[in-house]
Amino acid sequence: MTFSWWQLGEGAGSRGDELALYEITCPFCMEQNNFELEFRAAKKKPNSRKVLNFDTYKCGNCSGYVMVLWSASERGGLHGYKVLPWPIKLDRHPAHWPEDVGRFWLQANRSLKEENWDAAAVMARSSLQLALRAHGAGGANLKLEIDDLAKKGILPPHMEEWSHEVRELGNDSAHPQPGQAPTSPKDAKDIAEFLGFLLEYLYDLPQRIATYRARK
Repeated sequence: MTFSWWQLGEGAGSRGDELALYEITCPFCMEQNNFELEFRAAKKKPNSRKVLNFDTYKCGNCSGYVMVLWSASERGGLHGYKVLPWPIKLDRHPAHWPEDVGRFWLQANRSLKEENWDAAAVMARSSLQLALRAHGAGGANLKLEIDDLAKKGILPPHMEEWSHEVRELGNDSAHPQPGQAPTSPKDAKDIAEFLGFLLEYLYDLPQRIATYRARK
């Protein structure tokens, strides 16, 4: 599916028709909710009430600038936004994820940024396994658990097929053996990418559907 910026805020996002500035973190000093509007431009969608806002904010703590593209839903009640630059340090996971799944996901992504490939793989595997087991997966290893959820119809076939291409899903980094080779950057990135898509499918998509139904 092709994404258009006009879809920002449609079906998923933060509550309200105005930008949730309190959610935004300064990427330079990590200060939250301390911004002043410096500039705003807007573009209205033809034959619609939809408006894309192009804002520039100045941090009240360090005077750094952030650009925010945001828009409220055409139906009202929700808005979505994208920030540039985004903080290098991840400090939270989506609130609708289970805390344990999100905690390991956060550590996996921080390890990737620090190029700690072994740690990234172990944390990604832990987050992945928790999410799979929370959805009733059975099996002796990650690949078998993924296959089990696919057989139950919880995961689509292409996720099952993809899992057999991610080598780290077949390695047991959590129980290393003497002389075991280190995790390669590619393998660590592959399993983290697979984890991201799986969490989107298991948690983000149902959340968007629930939000849409609540609006109706």
